[in-house]
Amino acid sequence: MIMNIYFVSLGCDKNLVDSEHMLAILQSHGYQMTDDEQQADIIVINTCCFINDAKEESIQTILDMGRLRTEGKIKALIVTGCLAQRYRDEIRSQIPEVDAVVGTSSWDRIAEAIEQVLSGSRSEIFEDISALPRKASGRVVTTGGHYAYLKIAEGCDKNCTYCIIPKVRGKYRSIPMEELLEEAGKLADGGAKELILVAQETTLYGTDLYGRKVLHELIQKLCAIPGIHWVRLLYCYPEEIYPELVDTMQREEKFCHYLDLPIQHCNDTILRRMGRRMTKAQLIQILQNLRERIPDIVLRTTLITGFPGETQEQHEEMMAFVDETEFDRLGVFAYSQEENTPAALMPDQLPEETKNAWRDELMELQQEVSADLGQRRVGTEVLAMIEGKAVDEDVYVARTQADAPGVDGYLFLKTEETLCSGDFVRAKVTQAGEYDLIGELL
Repeated sequence: MIMNIYFVSLGCDKNLVDSEHMLAILQSHGYQMTDDEQQADIIVINTCCFINDAKEESIQTILDMGRLRTEGKIKALIVTGCLAQRYRDEIRSQIPEVDAVVGTSSWDRIAEAIEQVLSGSRSEIFEDISALPRKASGRVVTTGGHYAYLKIAEGCDKNCTYCIIPKVRGKYRSIPMEELLEEAGKLADGGAKELILVAQETTLYGTDLYGRKVLHELIQKLCAIPGIHWVRLLYCYPEEIYPELVDTMQREEKFCHYLDLPIQHCNDTILRRMGRRMTKAQLIQILQNLRERIPDIVLRTTLITGFPGETQEQHEEMMAFVDETEFDRLGVFAYSQEENTPAALMPDQLPEETKNAWRDELMELQQEVSADLGQRRVGTEVLAMIEGKAVDEDVYVARTQADAPGVDGYLFLKTEETLCSGDFVRAKVTQAGEYDLIGELL
């Protein structure tokens, strides 16, 4: 009998890549996917626990799906991902509805976990956290097919004082280049026109395997794959940006002039307490160099407000920095006190109201910055990729090189022409809001 699996993927795009590999494994074992939990025989939840909000979402999802297990409507409830790795004992003892717990380095054994449960046994599968799972022969791409994430490394060695990732994902391990090129070729054959490179830290790619940074070499080879039009890079630590990478960004026409540089703060004292490895002066120099070398580069960053000991003066310093720097894209998180991290034990933990208020102030400021930057784009011509069409309207949703999916804005195009997701069009920007643009086809 063919069994239906309802699969829930929570958290970041790196987690999504793991989910897509698991979906391919399950399909190869004869399971069928369903998008209705009421029709499922088995439910798999790939969890996140990076910050408290993500942890709560994962727990609530498990409890919600657990009711179906209690009511006998499903035969197995499987939990994998970061929450499973971090809280395996708590899940086992406090949520008896969960039949199997699978660690972050063991998702390649997801079918085995299900088979153990169906045979009548509870299952726990946890490989060495420093291992790389064996990839499936393919992936079930869930992004629509015209773009796909390519995870180039696993784990992290940075050990920022607020972050739990090294403890749930292990040390930094680059995925061999030949494996990535093979995977990218298959994604291109399947219709992917944009590859988005992700890892906990992309700029260190290759240092553990090849003894040096070779991200620029990987990008050059990815750009040479037929069918690939854009290669986008996320999660670059600014201090690890190196000359050959910038040279490649300048030279390769397919390499998007877009960098995601999570800086978290600008004050030197806070950066030092966070375990970050650069100063404000060094950061300013890096940003200036990038903008001088690549004048149309789009810079995205993330910030943390309310880190232990942060003062009103340091918050105002970050406000001024954001105002002066004019990041094209910016996200802000209120500091999350994560157990078993050094920052969680630091004195002077701030109240949630302060952290949230500072976050809101920064986001309001960024709205003004973004609106101003948007107005500067009015009248410009852009190349855009069609993402989809508004229901019952002749309006298409598109992205430019300046926009990563899911985190940045969109370009809306009104036309009676018939377009498909993944099509590239030339357009002129006619209006701009705080985050989104409106344009017309050329």
